[in-house]
Amino acid sequence: MSTLVPIPRLGQSEETVKIEKWRVKEGDAIKKGDILFEVETDKAVLEVESQFEGTLLKIVVPEGIEVPVMSTAAVLGQPGEKIPDIKPEKVQTAKKELSSVKIANAPAKASAAGASRRIKFEHKTEDIAGHTFKETISGQFRKPNPSPRARSFAKNYLIDIEKVSGTGGASGRVAESDVKRYIEESGYLNRKITDSAFNLARKEGLFLPDIEGTGERGMVTLSDAKNAAAEKPKELSTMRKIIAKRLSDSKKNIPHFYLTVSVDMTDVKGLRKTMKDDGSAVSINDFVIKAAALSLRAFPMMNAECDGLKAVRRPRINIGVAVSLENGLVVPVVKNADKKALDEIHAEVEELAEAARAGKLSPEKMKGGTFTISNMGMLGVENFAAIINPGESAILAVSASVPTPVARNGKIEIREMMKITVSADHRIVDGSDAAKFANAVKSRLEKPSQLIPESAADST
Repeated sequence: MSTLVPIPRLGQSEETVKIEKWRVKEGDAIKKGDILFEVETDKAVLEVESQFEGTLLKIVVPEGIEVPVMSTAAVLGQPGEKIPDIKPEKVQTAKKELSSVKIANAPAKASAAGASRRIKFEHKTEDIAGHTFKETISGQFRKPNPSPRARSFAKNYLIDIEKVSGTGGASGRVAESDVKRYIEESGYLNRKITDSAFNLARKEGLFLPDIEGTGERGMVTLSDAKNAAAEKPKELSTMRKIIAKRLSDSKKNIPHFYLTVSVDMTDVKGLRKTMKDDGSAVSINDFVIKAAALSLRAFPMMNAECDGLKAVRRPRINIGVAVSLENGLVVPVVKNADKKALDEIHAEVEELAEAARAGKLSPEKMKGGTFTISNMGMLGVENFAAIINPGESAILAVSASVPTPVARNGKIEIREMMKITVSADHRIVDGSDAAKFANAVKSRLEKPSQLIPESAADST
């Protein structure tokens, strides 16, 4: 009996998934633990192992096709066994229910380029008082598919067929003759383009009328075609789509407020150098993680979550550390950070960051975060505010340490000053508590010896 192999849900937020690469082919003998394919999640490209054994009878989902999670990816069975007729599941888009649809046919010949059939929806609905009324929505259907000859002709001449009006009977279908007529009437023949520019434009799917020519008498040059190709809209990666959605939801649903304090990091830098000379390599960020983790003990609402109706305090202090990648951002989590020594934190952050940059960070390593730190100090940023990670109530933005003249003990000294900015959810965090938390972090960083090892004061 054949076995249907699903595409598992590998992240918390994925509803759809895309197979980037199949590592096996139809006819291969599959054992448990064999790598079947690679899947792009919102965080990384992950390998999916087989939980079953058998011969790979059929690959159902090809590479690059977006399908819902838990869709059947492949069929395993015995050689010669009848293969079930399974097709890739389509990603469904929610549609508004309409009580009636009326379509008015377009005239036999459209009068303007790009003309299309009109559509009118009559939708019965109720207002808040329970009164029923009709809502009319006007829109347009896209014109019917052009004929294959019309599509091929337009492609060869770098013409956007969506701008060509059709004369194909009542449906208004675009024929090859319509494309030729468009060429004659649109001024297309007055455009000039070099051979190299034309070849590049055809390769990139560009439309000649849309390319601005900067050559003599408006000729489109190779440079013009390259510029137009660079400006083509590019679909966001799965990771960037998820980042865009999550952060947009965060800014829309969480009332952020921000406050900044300056921290004297001179002693931290001095202690770090001493530790490094003694063979213990720790980073500035490790000190920040430890100081923030200890400070969260005294301010539980900074380590909580709010859904708009209730607040949930998290008993554990799990610090998410933002790691920048070439195509996005991931946030691996240092769990129970308040109970770990600096060298433990350093080793764990190094391991997590290395796995993230190699695209091998497992979803488990990104779960359970209760508070996030985003450090852009290594990029020379002197001040910024971060967006709260959904599911948390605050985030700490850490900037660069900058030599700064400071009044100290009645004298002007050059000290290493670093700004930290707290972004907090005003639904459950008051300004005074966020300020006290920020100053608690500041106090610990300005007395870094308290962090090695944890002192009695830190355990309160």
